Amino acid sequence: MMYYRPILKLLNNQINKIMKMKFHYIILALLLATVGCKKDNYDAPSLKLTGRLVYKGEAIGVEYNQVPYELYQPGFGKVGPIGQTFGQDGTYSSLLFKGNYKFTIPPNQGPFLWKELSSGKRDSVAIALTGSQTMDVEVTPFYMIRDAKLTAASGKVTANFNIEKVITDANAKDIDRVSLYINKTQFVSGGDNIAATDLAGSAIGSLNNIIMNVNIPGISPSQNYVFARVGIKIAGVEDMIFSPLVKLSY
Repeated sequence: MMYYRPILKLLNNQINKIMKMKFHYIILALLLATVGCKKDNYDAPSLKLTGRLVYKGEAIGVEYNQVPYELYQPGFGKVGPIGQTFGQDGTYSSLLFKGNYKFTIPPNQGPFLWKELSSGKRDSVAIALTGSQTMDVEVTPFYMIRDAKLTAASGKVTANFNIEKVITDANAKDIDRVSLYINKTQFVSGGDNIAATDLAGSAIGSLNNIIMNVNIPGISPSQNYVFARVGIKIAGVEDMIFSPLVKLSY
């Protein structure tokens, strides 16, 4: 029996080591679970920052989900931006935590000019968010569609409108084309339409009293209305600017 004692002692030591290791792993797992629960139990952002793209208080229409904006929270440890996009009516909405933010629009985005600093960098708007807040975003569009009147009759939609050239200095740009879009839903643009007609910028003799027509195609399932709006494609600018959305019954 004395010959087995060293072996039994060695086995006992190994078993103790294994049990200690398992105990350490269990403690570590419990700690990680506790940290994970604390992290998961943080309150979700609940403060709303909302507003519109505007020019002198007038809303600017763009294409849905195509024009981005960015929010930065300096000193919070998050270096990258909180990036979202404007709605087609130029509205935006973000759920945020209480704190200080900077709002900006990335370069080469939108049918308008955004403020730039003398260094050539994009300017930003400082926001001290202590509760839900509304803040309109003032921009300078290259063009605005004025006095748009859209009607539906005799199987077609007619648009009658004027165009204002807002930027006339060295930053001015020409009109590439004007488009009249119609759709069976409220999302209306070059990417969302059931019919469209274009007028080349070179064919526009006057910016006043422009008339465009587009035929209403058959819709299945049938409905007696469409949504319509006019858009301007500016030369060298990806994003179009739009007139307000109109629902037309026929």
